[in-house]
Amino acid sequence: MYPPSEPHSQWYVMRDLKRPNARIRAYRQLSDAGFTVFTPMVTRVSDRNGKRIRETVPFISDLLFVFSTRMDLDPVVDRIDTLQYRFVKGGGYCEPLVVRGVEMERFMAAVDSANKPRYFRPSEIDAKMLGAEVRVICDGSLNGFQGRLLKIKGSGKKRLLIELPGLLAAAVEVEPDFIQLV
Repeated sequence: MYPPSEPHSQWYVMRDLKRPNARIRAYRQLSDAGFTVFTPMVTRVSDRNGKRIRETVPFISDLLFVFSTRMDLDPVVDRIDTLQYRFVKGGGYCEPLVVRGVEMERFMAAVDSANKPRYFRPSEIDAKMLGAEVRVICDGSLNGFQGRLLKIKGSGKKRLLIELPGLLAAAVEVEPDFIQLV
């Protein structure tokens, strides 16, 4: 039924087809089941029963990353009707989309180091938004990161764009003193 399972854990890109207002989302179910899960989260203000509340919600409601083996993840995907793998476009039959471990760890480290990362879909980034190619030199978790600066009109802050190609990008603030042109 499925292609052969990989013997080692990988970061699988998954879809959660539940409604955004569902009580128990797939990232919580998988996390409670012992899987390592990453979902890009943002804080939004919404109205509930006439009161404005601040809540943390996924940036893209159906996107999550799960670190596991295919053998361990398949039974969970079969059990939860609204959980699916994202597949490689133009790839082989049932070839799940996987993010390399190094790229995912780099992305998560950058997002965790920022107070308020800004997320972007690939379609939201155009050439006019991209600035100079830079490297971060500091003692923090961003040391050695290389990428493009994000140019946003009216923003006095420098932001480094970290990408998961074709899936998601995050802009994290960096101090101008720690930026070196490449």
